[in-house]
Amino acid sequence: MSKIQNLALPVALATSLMAGSALAQSVAESCPAPLRMADTGIEGMGDLSEAFGPFAETFEELTGVELALYPLSNRTAAGTALQFDEVEFVFAGPSEFVLFQQLAEMDILFSVVRPHYGSSFVVRADSDIETLADLAGRRVALKDAGSTSGHIFPMMLMAEAGLDPESDVDIVMAGDARIQVLINGDVDAMGGGNKDWDAIREQDPDTEYRLLAQTDTLPGDPVVMRASLPQDCRDALRATLADHADELWASLTETERNADKFIERDAYMSFETDPAIYDIVREAYEVAGIPLDD
Repeated sequence: MSKIQNLALPVALATSLMAGSALAQSVAESCPAPLRMADTGIEGMGDLSEAFGPFAETFEELTGVELALYPLSNRTAAGTALQFDEVEFVFAGPSEFVLFQQLAEMDILFSVVRPHYGSSFVVRADSDIETLADLAGRRVALKDAGSTSGHIFPMMLMAEAGLDPESDVDIVMAGDARIQVLINGDVDAMGGGNKDWDAIREQDPDTEYRLLAQTDTLPGDPVVMRASLPQDCRDALRATLADHADELWASLTETERNADKFIERDAYMSFETDPAIYDIVREAYEVAGIPLDD
C-alpha cells in the first residue's frame, strides 16, 4: 500500500507540472506579446516599476509572456489607451471601470475584493448631527474628486438623504488631509472610506467619534482587460493565473505601495468577477448627479 502511495506522489506532481506548462503554453500561443499594463494611480515609470515589478516578473513566469509596464498620466489617458489597443490591462478602481465601459467594451482579468471596502460618514460623538439630512448647511470633508469610496458614494448617500450636495452642503475636497481636518474641528463631518473610520480613532484616541452612516461593501478594484483581446487569450490568462492565485497575490502585495493599499482582513483576488456588479457604481454617479467623465 505504501509503495503505491509513494509512486502516486511523483505521478501527481508530474501531472500538475504538465498541466501548468500546458496552460502557460496556451497563453503564449493565444496572446500577443508583450502584454502591456498601466495603473490609473501611478504616473512615472519608476514608480510603476517599484509598485508592480515583482508582479510583472511572476506574471511572465506563470504565462510565458512578458508583462510590460506602461506609464500613463491619468485615468482618461488609461481609458483611451485601452480603447485604442495601446495597453491590454489597466489596474483601476470601480469608478474607472464604468468610465472605461463608456468608451469601448471592457472585460475584467481579476479584481481585488476587499470585504471591508466601503464609505463611511464620521462625526464627533458630541455633535448635534444625528442623520445625513442634518448635514444641510454644514461643512463636510471628502477625499479626492472621482474617488469611489471617498467622493462618489458619500455624495450618493447625501443625495439619498434628500440633500443637494452641491448646494446644501459646504464640501471640502480635503484629499489626504481629510482625517486631520475633522480632528482639528475644521469640518463638521467627514465622508471617506471605511478604513478612515479606524484611522480617525487611532490618530485621535482621546476624542470620541460616531459613525453617522455607512454603505454596504463596494465592488473591488478590477484589472480591466480590453475585450478586443482574443477570447481564447482572455480565457487562458484567467485559467493560468487563477491556478496560481496565491503566488500572484504574494508578488502583488510584496511591494510597499501595494501592501498598504491591498492588505487587509480577508482581501483576496477573484477571477470570477461579473462586470455587472459595477452597475451599482454607475447608479451612484447618477444618484449623486455627477457626470461619469468628471
